[in-house]
Amino acid sequence: MNAGFQRFAGSAMAVAVLLLVGCNQSATPAASDTPAAAAPAAPPALVTAKKAFNAMYTSAFKWAPDVVLLSINPKEISGFTNGEGKAAMWEAAFASGSLHKYRVDDYAIVTVLPSIHKGGTAGLPMQWGGPSRDVMPIEISSFTVDSDTAYKAAAADAADWLKKNPDKKLATIALGNTYRFQTPVWYVLWGDPKTGGYVAYVDANSGKVLKTKK
Repeated sequence: MNAGFQRFAGSAMAVAVLLLVGCNQSATPAASDTPAAAAPAAPPALVTAKKAFNAMYTSAFKWAPDVVLLSINPKEISGFTNGEGKAAMWEAAFASGSLHKYRVDDYAIVTVLPSIHKGGTAGLPMQWGGPSRDVMPIEISSFTVDSDTAYKAAAADAADWLKKNPDKKLATIALGNTYRFQTPVWYVLWGDPKTGGYVAYVDANSGKVLKTKK
């Protein structure tokens, strides 16, 4: 084989290799430089009273070490539907005997300007005349039953009535302490008691339904 033929053969082989590489590269789809679209974030979940209370109590205790809880109840936020003992926002009243003041704090799962802010928000202290027959302090150790558990107990008790009155929606579920009972109670209301509602009082310590009214 002469030198010229060897050079020709070598050049032809090089061209063949380049063509083969070019074909392989063009056959491979180009990777996209566009990042994958992120999945939409899930909406914030409703919370129970205890979760909201725990967040609010830390701030209240710093305000006054002798702080006591007077009440806790759900509030509405547009775009969310409270239900089954859970809410988008909870409001709690705290009081201090040494300061002779009380304040109303809140906890929300989202920010809705101008007045609602995500997390716990402390209210302005106001004068407090002390406990009364209708508003008595709630011992934290007696607040063991959460709002969703209280709701389930009340709903089970009201099952027959709810079947007969499917249009009556849950109006409120609030924790309080009055002279009427020996323990703090959850007040669970469907409909309107003035026009035909159902009320269940659930022991916040044991979870038992103490009294109903319809």
